[in-house]
Amino acid sequence: MRKGQRKRDDLRPVKIELNYLNLIPASTLIKQGGTMVVINATVINSVPNFLQGSGQGWLTAEYAMLPRCTPSRINRERKFVSGRTYEIQRFIGRSLRQAFDLTKIGEKTILVDCDVIQAYGGTRTASITGSFVSVYELLRQMYLMNEIEKIPLKNWLAALSVGIINGEIYLDLDYEEDSSADVDVNLVMDENGKIVEIQGTGERALFSLDELHEMINLTAGGIKELINVQKSVLNIG
Repeated sequence: MRKGQRKRDDLRPVKIELNYLNLIPASTLIKQGGTMVVINATVINSVPNFLQGSGQGWLTAEYAMLPRCTPSRINRERKFVSGRTYEIQRFIGRSLRQAFDLTKIGEKTILVDCDVIQAYGGTRTASITGSFVSVYELLRQMYLMNEIEKIPLKNWLAALSVGIINGEIYLDLDYEEDSSADVDVNLVMDENGKIVEIQGTGERALFSLDELHEMINLTAGGIKELINVQKSVLNIG
């Protein structure tokens, strides 16, 4: 039996606090099990060079694990980010760009900052789930201030980890499960079960197409639960 007597398809307890920081609009704190990430979304009135003159906006992300977010202190990344950090930032940005129609916000950039204050498995997937809420709230504020005509939502989406441990498939891995998993997969999906991105690897064993399908189907149910949490936090029926 898993910690907390979780079943194979059970999520860890999830809580999202909107406007977590009083002085920073659209700030979010997501707690998923022992993992905690503070997320802020900011609008910048410019776009990268390749979009200048296009009339289209952009969305990008920065991600950091704070030095004491793990039992043993990690060094703060200053001038250069590690390959892992860079890859996660791109993962978050790619995912969120599938959720919103950035042609509707003009030549503005939405910058999402994800800071892990406690890491206990699934930091990148929790960052995506929480970031969606921050970006939606930021766009809602832009709409209320008549800066955009409507909230340019394309897809509700969230992200979860799933893996195979000793031949069994488990959803939403915590740190110990992730560390011992034979197969480790991160999935971003919309509320209809369509896949935005899959990151997966056989850490200690190979996996079959049937097992991949089972992992996807198991994750789709968890994604719907997370999206229901997002909608509740944002007061959307």
